[in-house]
Amino acid sequence: MYARIANISQRARENKEEQKQVRERAILKVQEKEAEKSKAKASRIQQEKKYALETMMKLEDEERDRIQKIKDEECVRATAELDFWRETQRKTAEEKENRQKLQGSGKRDNKPVYQKTERANVTPAITPLHNTSSTTSGQRSIKPKPKDLPVPRSAGCIKISFTPRVFPTALRESRVSEEEEWLKKQAEARRAVDTDLAELEDLSEEERNPDWLKEKGDKLFMAGNFQAAVNAYNLAIKLNRKIPALFSNRAACHLKLRNLHKAIEDSSQALELLTPAVSANAPARLKAHVRRGTAFCELQLYVEGLLDYQAALGIDPRNEALRTDTDKIREIIQGNTSPSNS
Repeated sequence: MYARIANISQRARENKEEQKQVRERAILKVQEKEAEKSKAKASRIQQEKKYALETMMKLEDEERDRIQKIKDEECVRATAELDFWRETQRKTAEEKENRQKLQGSGKRDNKPVYQKTERANVTPAITPLHNTSSTTSGQRSIKPKPKDLPVPRSAGCIKISFTPRVFPTALRESRVSEEEEWLKKQAEARRAVDTDLAELEDLSEEERNPDWLKEKGDKLFMAGNFQAAVNAYNLAIKLNRKIPALFSNRAACHLKLRNLHKAIEDSSQALELLTPAVSANAPARLKAHVRRGTAFCELQLYVEGLLDYQAALGIDPRNEALRTDTDKIREIIQGNTSPSNS
């Protein structure tokens, strides 16, 4: 009896040891798989960074070649115009010199000089040489008259008057002052460039232009390279923090990269710069509201997202797609629809 109990306990201990070894082997396999996954992920991230860098270098080379081509064409055109102007001046000087020689030879040789007319090629009549009086009269008639040179024109300033903008609303309801304030802010934003950045020392002339960097970021976004586009917008914002399109476009990149809080911050900054709210910046304000509302909804903050979508719908009431999305968010808040169905 005691021997049987001892055998049973021995087998139980052996089973426990075997199960422990099985668990340890399973844990080791899981750890090995996780290590392989992390290594593969690191390799994939490295490849993506390398591809992004190659893409940026390729775009920069293409842009540099395009600008160089434009410069070469302008140089060739300017050289051709300069050669044409020199040839014209040379011909004019030769004609003037020939005319003076003809006039001088007519006076010395007492011979008639044939007058050139600009209106028609008329063959001049030759005066007989045996009649001295007629020869003299012929010389008087053929002798070219001195041209009356015009008085040099006085310099002055040319004033250009632009057609005033016509607003459909009444003057008391007009937003002319706000329109002018917005345009003034935009002009100041284009001129304001922070030249105190240490990074500017290693940048080319094009890379110091926020508009060029914005265009580069837009191209990278269209190509699906969202992280590279964010880098381009970051540098442009360091150069000039007063351009709302830079923040709005970077918010779109953060939405693609699932950086939702950063998308909300950039959209809010863009809306702050898009003041006052006028018709000129209505499309930009609409995009900023939609992007911030989308980020709020992705964070399940549907009330805040609904406010942004309603603001966007107030800018463009005829946008059916925007109206449909607004209704879906409202249904989610009311509990009629689950977030997974929206």
